[in-house]
Amino acid sequence: MICMSCFTDQMVNARYVSDVWKIGLQLEQGAERGDIERMIRKLMLEQEGEEIRDRSLKLMEKANLCFKQDGFSYQSLDGLVKHILSLESFVFQTK
Repeated sequence: MICMSCFTDQMVNARYVSDVWKIGLQLEQGAERGDIERMIRKLMLEQEGEEIRDRSLKLMEKANLCFKQDGFSYQSLDGLVKHILSLESFVFQTK
């Protein structure tokens, strides 16, 4: 992934992608054609690009585990929905 932030929240997202998760490279504002070409070549041809792809696949596997029916994210979202539905029943009973 090549990140080039334009607005405030995108700066944080780009830093996470490039520096924390290490699944992409950050392109600075005002980058020119040659900069973009070097970045693409780095991702497609160099060892660093292969490492980034490997980390991306591992992160995808972890995310998929979280969203399976027994996964943490699935259970959390299911619990939230059940809680909201229980509040709706409570609200209708008190009127």
